[in-house]
Amino acid sequence: MRRYFSVRGGAGDLTKPNVNTRPQDNLYLAVNSEWLSKAKIPADRTSTGINLILDMRIEDKLMKDFEAFASGKKPLPDVPNFKKAVNYYKLAADFDKRNKDQAEPIKKDLSRLTSLKNFAEFNQKAAQLISSGYELPLDIYVSEDMKDTDHNALYATGPQLFLPDTTAYQVPDAEKLLSVLEKQTVKLLTMAGVSEEQARTWAKNGIEFDKKLSKILKSTEEWADEVAMYNPASLSDFEAKFDQFDINSFLKQLLPEMPAKVIVAEPRYFKHINDFLNESEFEEFKGWMIIKFINKSATYLSQDFREAAFPFRQAVYGVPELPSQDKHAYRLANAAFDEVIGIYYGKTYLGDEAKADVISMIKKMLKVYEQRIQNNSWLSEDTKKQAIIKLKALKLKVGYPEKNRALFDNLVVDPNKTLYENHVLINQERIKDILQRLNKKPDKSIWEMPGNLNNACYDPYKNDLTFPAGILQAPFYDAKQSRAANYGGIGATIGHEVSHAFDNNGAQFDEKGNMKNWWTKEDFEEFNKRTKAVADIFDGLQYGPVKLNGKQVVSENIADLSGLSCAIAANKAEGGEMKDLFETYAKSWMQKQRPEAITAEVQSDVHAPQPTRVNIPAQNQDEFYEAYNVTPKDGMWLDPEDRITIW
Repeated sequence: MRRYFSVRGGAGDLTKPNVNTRPQDNLYLAVNSEWLSKAKIPADRTSTGINLILDMRIEDKLMKDFEAFASGKKPLPDVPNFKKAVNYYKLAADFDKRNKDQAEPIKKDLSRLTSLKNFAEFNQKAAQLISSGYELPLDIYVSEDMKDTDHNALYATGPQLFLPDTTAYQVPDAEKLLSVLEKQTVKLLTMAGVSEEQARTWAKNGIEFDKKLSKILKSTEEWADEVAMYNPASLSDFEAKFDQFDINSFLKQLLPEMPAKVIVAEPRYFKHINDFLNESEFEEFKGWMIIKFINKSATYLSQDFREAAFPFRQAVYGVPELPSQDKHAYRLANAAFDEVIGIYYGKTYLGDEAKADVISMIKKMLKVYEQRIQNNSWLSEDTKKQAIIKLKALKLKVGYPEKNRALFDNLVVDPNKTLYENHVLINQERIKDILQRLNKKPDKSIWEMPGNLNNACYDPYKNDLTFPAGILQAPFYDAKQSRAANYGGIGATIGHEVSHAFDNNGAQFDEKGNMKNWWTKEDFEEFNKRTKAVADIFDGLQYGPVKLNGKQVVSENIADLSGLSCAIAANKAEGGEMKDLFETYAKSWMQKQRPEAITAEVQSDVHAPQPTRVNIPAQNQDEFYEAYNVTPKDGMWLDPEDRITIW
């Protein structure tokens, strides 16, 4: 057994503070224990930590701004479509009207489901239902063709389950959680005027259908393999998969033109599609659609409905309280007009100087990456050449987009309609926007994240990097902190996102974003060997009540390892203090979570829990051992031959 299985992650339980811990034994606890011992998780949240602190900082600013805009205390900014966002916020904040309306806004739409008599009628109306925003036992969307990103393609997937992941149905608490959802659904339906007997029947049927789905749909681990999504089938072959469901009519009603092929993202599900879409299953999937509808719609109704729809979330994630009404109103507006609000936030709160400085850091990190690829000891010259071509083709999106997408020009907010009615119209426009892309050239200028989001991403189909204004603040970035600290924060984040271009998924896409093998056979075998080592070092790692699945989180962990390595190299080149870098890196992942939230996250997220992302990446850096004089007797020690280097 390799040594790292006994010492990975350092000595100590990452969920329990120990202010006496040394960095040599556990870097995460040494830096964050004082904070952990005092931190309180807000009652309406699943966790707290540096990311939540930044999220709340952004949210607090924007909530104050929206209240001022809505009350007329502040003039509206010169941002296209911003008035729509404020008007939507006003509707969401008007609880006098929402409480007076109770279930009235949804009754007509609820009856479209409850009045369905049989499978034949569902077959006839399925396209109308999905285009209206209802969830069906299958889904379609349009995105770049993974092998030809200059053109869009139609993708087909299965539906979303009630619990966070298929694995959640295999644990002892599954029945208890589903029972909470069943009782919650019965209450919501009776509040909407359905008899209790009928509500119980639909809820029971829907839960049974969801359990069946959980045995066939992809798990999060399977979804983590992005390339496995690409299963193109001719239109005729795809249609041949369906016995009773009229897929041809369904697609004709929804799409601007019929595609030559369909990319089947979940082949196992569509192999079994006739087990789910048939006359004998009708009553069960009808109940399933009703459960989906009533629980999601409650968000846009009265306070009574909000409270009645809370127990399931409370049970799954351990959240004690609902968000306040003002937070709720802002969050709904932000969900509907995210890009518009992000542009306002970026223009208002991100300075040009900070943006220029971050761009200069990104360019330095890219140069470091190029040097590391050129100096790589295990890649052939041909693969190095292709990797550098991809690296130099990376496009940067920093701060916020110059203008919003045409989608937001088409959205309408009608003050004379209810919040729910406006939500439905906006949702329908979003669905239409996605499906109408089929006969259009992909727009590579679209940002995957709004400017007010505290996050960053790499898009393999566009080969671009996005760093929204929301993440460009302390401790990730601050002009007042040391350069080394900035490299430990935003520098490691930059390196992380660049690394996604070369992780186990990104490595299979070229500089144009096309899925293409640009490796020699020998190089890719060595890459997979190193990738497996990253999966192994995290696999089975205990964190709170659960153990991690190394395969599920491998791509993010490759990016963490490589991103930190590149940030260290850039910091070295500028002569920065290495301890500043490691301590800021450790702070940037500090987090305290409710046990239920840890379980749900590990079941459903391709990222490892934040505290687990500190020690293992640090343990694999020689510079960490030099900075803290770590010896074989210390908890953070890994034998040199067990330290993993990918990029």
